[in-house]
Amino acid sequence: MRRFDRLPPDLRGWLRQAALCWSVRSAERVWFKELRRHGGDIGAALRRLDEIERCLLEKDAPRLWGRDYPGP
Repeated sequence: MRRFDRLPPDLRGWLRQAALCWSVRSAERVWFKELRRHGGDIGAALRRLDEIERCLLEKDAPRLWGRDYPGP
């Protein structure tokens, strides 16, 4: 929990609303990589986390809820 508490406030906020249970380590890795890549742009780092999470959900949805999820 201490490691989570030391995260940057924007990343902590994103993790609180995340659909998946991210490890602090995984979230930090993406966060700092994207900040370096985008010259410290917090919005870009948050958008990348959203994109990764969306891709993971899309990949896992058929296995978890069936191929027809979410349906017509």
